[in-house]
Amino acid sequence: MTEIAISAARSQLGDLVRRAAHGRETIALTDHGHVAALLVSPQVIEDLEDALAAADYQRRKAEGTLGEGVSHEEVGRMLGLRP
Repeated sequence: MTEIAISAARSQLGDLVRRAAHGRETIALTDHGHVAALLVSPQVIEDLEDALAAADYQRRKAEGTLGEGVSHEEVGRMLGLRP
């Protein structure tokens, strides 16, 4: 993770955002030496959300608290892929 002071980041913001977005690099913006914010790729957040959803599913499955669910056939109908 790259750390940069907020004051220095102002003049480099475009480059920093591109590095985070395209290079999947995490940029830590610091304020008086403390991390105040992170610039991360949206894909990183999506990956974390997917991992969290999968972990939640596994937890609910282990607890036996999953709902009934929807069949593949029903999903196809809901998406207009099946009659």
